Amino acid sequence: MASTDVELTTTATESSKTAPEAGYTSARTPVGPPPNYFRLDFLLRLLLLASAVSSLVVLVTSKQTKSFATGLPAPFAFVERDAKFNYSPAFIYLLVALAVTCLYSIITILSSCALMSKPAPAAKILFTLILTDTLMVGILSSATGTAGAIAYVGLKGNSHTNWNKICNNYGKFCRHIGSSTGVSLFASIILVVLVLVSAYSLSKRSYH
Repeated sequence: MASTDVELTTTATESSKTAPEAGYTSARTPVGPPPNYFRLDFLLRLLLLASAVSSLVVLVTSKQTKSFATGLPAPFAFVERDAKFNYSPAFIYLLVALAVTCLYSIITILSSCALMSKPAPAAKILFTLILTDTLMVGILSSATGTAGAIAYVGLKGNSHTNWNKICNNYGKFCRHIGSSTGVSLFASIILVVLVLVSAYSLSKRSYH
């Protein structure tokens, strides 16, 4: 009887030791493939392309001609002055940044189409998208901030540097510049959301 009790006690002890290990193994067992968020990624990149193209078109069409009185006799009584986006390096910088964003969004839209059908995109792809999207955020947001600063000076002027405002004379031109800058800012926010989506997808992958 004593030997039987010892055997039963030993068996119970071994079962109690192996039970947590079995539970631990089952808890670490993958329950399925990692989630694929490339449908959301595809929609966001379509929205990015639409906003970048819209901002680019509005920027390119931002020009206006006004006539100003000179106080001289005819035919020099009036002189025409143009306001165009390519007169400012800041707006040219925004133009280039938007063009690069359009090209980048087209390329990544094609990649999203190819990855939507895959059950689990590679972690290397997600990491690459995080890096490139972050780079595009820096390019587009810096161009947007630069253009916005010049647009603000055009709207309000700067008395400390004797820079006069021009939006009281070139209203159409300023509306185009302001609209283009605002849509460009929206595109920058979309890029930030894309970075967050890819980072979240990569973090969820680490649990599988």
